Amino acid sequence: MSSKKNNIATFFQTLPKNIFSGFVVSLIALPLGLGLAMASDAPPIAGIISAVIGGIVVSILGGSHVTIVGPGNGLVGVILVAITTLGLQDAYIAIVFSGVLLMGLGFLRMGALANFFPSSAIQGMLAAIGLIILGKQFHIMFAHKIKREDTIDYLLEIPFTINDALHYESKGLVFAALAGVISLAIMLFYSKIRNKYLQLIPAPMWIVILSIGFSYYFEIGLHEPNPIAKEYMISGIPSFQDIIADIPTPNFSGIWSFPFWASVLALTLIASIESLLSIKAVDKLDPEKRRSNVNRDLKALGLATIGSGFLGGLNVVTVIARSSVNVNNGATNRSANFFHAFFLVLFIVLFSTQLTRIPLPALMAILVYTGYKLASPNVITKIFSIGKEQLVIFFVTLIITLKIGLISGIISGVIATLIIHIIINKSAGLFLRNVLKPNVLMYQETDGQHNFYVSVKHFCSFLNYYRLKEQLDAVPENQDIIVDFSLCEFVDHTVMENMNNYQELFQKRGGHFDVIGLDMHDTDSKHPFALRRMLPVPKIIKNSLTRRQTSMKSLAKDYNYNYSSKKEKEVSFLNNFQFFNTKNINHVYNKLSHEDKKMKLFDIEFSEGEFIAKEVIRKTMLYINLNHNIPEFTLDKEGFLEKVSALAGIKDIDIENHDDFSDRFYLLGENVNEISAFFDDDITHFFESNPYYHVESNGSALLIFGRQRLAGMKEIKALFDFGKRLKLEINKQA
Repeated sequence: MSSKKNNIATFFQTLPKNIFSGFVVSLIALPLGLGLAMASDAPPIAGIISAVIGGIVVSILGGSHVTIVGPGNGLVGVILVAITTLGLQDAYIAIVFSGVLLMGLGFLRMGALANFFPSSAIQGMLAAIGLIILGKQFHIMFAHKIKREDTIDYLLEIPFTINDALHYESKGLVFAALAGVISLAIMLFYSKIRNKYLQLIPAPMWIVILSIGFSYYFEIGLHEPNPIAKEYMISGIPSFQDIIADIPTPNFSGIWSFPFWASVLALTLIASIESLLSIKAVDKLDPEKRRSNVNRDLKALGLATIGSGFLGGLNVVTVIARSSVNVNNGATNRSANFFHAFFLVLFIVLFSTQLTRIPLPALMAILVYTGYKLASPNVITKIFSIGKEQLVIFFVTLIITLKIGLISGIISGVIATLIIHIIINKSAGLFLRNVLKPNVLMYQETDGQHNFYVSVKHFCSFLNYYRLKEQLDAVPENQDIIVDFSLCEFVDHTVMENMNNYQELFQKRGGHFDVIGLDMHDTDSKHPFALRRMLPVPKIIKNSLTRRQTSMKSLAKDYNYNYSSKKEKEVSFLNNFQFFNTKNINHVYNKLSHEDKKMKLFDIEFSEGEFIAKEVIRKTMLYINLNHNIPEFTLDKEGFLEKVSALAGIKDIDIENHDDFSDRFYLLGENVNEISAFFDDDITHFFESNPYYHVESNGSALLIFGRQRLAGMKEIKALFDFGKRLKLEINKQA
């Protein structure tokens, strides 16, 4: 009950912030909603209707916290095709049915759908959407309406449109084009102005204010009509009463055609992908680092889309740009989404006639800028830096989307990704044999540190990433988790990108997320998101360090140690340790060592058993060369097997007057008297008050390690610290 009261009190305390944030977002949503609707060949008010219905419904029923919903950039091309193919009234019904399917996805808990699309294919789809928006609206921005067959034709026509604009003779067209160019300049350069008062009003709203001010200047100041050609002014913004009166009458007669259901599926696919990706991105921006209930959001978005379609609006999706503005202005909960809808209603009720003073090229400039951002050359540069194969996936998706359609484009991207993965691995069997196999094992280690350990086997790509994601999402972000890919032959770009996202999320929320086991994988790029494949034979990895290796290199610098990632066969310094008596050492790598070689931390690969019983193991170990000789011994945590060994006659050494130590530790060695003398009060108390490690002495050096796996960075630091302090304690006996 007290928690509920606290939540209510917090809600009212933060209400002013959310009202203000909702107001700022509405300033962007107003021109953007009008522009997106017109770009889709829908009535301008349709974009505002979808934002209002979505804001109200999703703020009440949604599962996210600081997202804003409304018409989306990604749906412009699909709605345009739907309206062109089906007509406006049937397109509204298609929007309603897509809302029903979206709700169904939520009830079927299909929020994980976004994980089945490769990252580069999604980038290709978004870039294609950007070019679709830019290609058509660029000409209107220059007051040059044209009709072409497809997006590529629109793009090829751009130089001719610019040339025509430079030779306009009509004053009305010149002013219309100037309105578009100036608006584009505002969008491009406004963010570089660092005046805190100017920045209170976002760039799109400045375009609206200046456009209306320009109109009044000619009307009142010069007593002349607006010089911009009438065909390039927004027309048909109905009053609130007219909107209510013009609600479309549903007509379901066209639902039996193939084009209708093709439109429904395309609308549903793009709406779900755009929303899911935006929700995931906004969760990363949330200052309170909350995790959205994605399936609940899908249900709310579906219901809002149904309502929007019936009332003459567009699909309702989660939008990243407006959500980012919402977060940046201090929003803390869903009420900001509601108030953004409230202020949009207020604008339409009070200022609907003023909106007709906005030039069409000015609104199209906002969309041209949006399209450019989606298809920016920087996107291509970034993808190329990840890997050449990612660029192939990107362009396959982009070109097929432009030439055929969005569904064909994303499917072709998925197929291209799978084919490239098979070519890279020179084996279709890796995927065919293992795609249905469980490949993720997670458990919580219970030796005092309570890390969550996740082992991933076979391959991990966009095809089966959902299995890994299910396990990772079950771990609270304030915990420590280690993901081990050492048994995984192939890890793709989509997984690598998501691992980076998890690392950032856990770090922000006070947890620790370590990725290990990729040091034996090769990559063709230095980018941390590059796909990685297991090397068939040991060799020096030629391209890039993993994030773990980079961290180890930084750690070596902090400790004034040397770092080498190379595999080294010189392991004679380990020969006299009992642990390796029955094991075959392959090599050590990722070595941190001091110049005097007194202390070395390294990863090691060794094998146990032979033939079909052979097992390859990788561990992280610490070697300490001592200044003086000490007894030979092995110290471990006492467990069930050690108790059984005692029954078999292998009895450990008890230290007098230290019952707790004798109960918790398993101490072995031949010279009992020397060992008992060595474990004096200080040494014994040291082990009692520190985490458990396997500690072995060969008389002149110590070998220390923890679990039967590679260590994460947090564990490496702890192991290093443990070893240094233990060496100091031993040196006191000299």
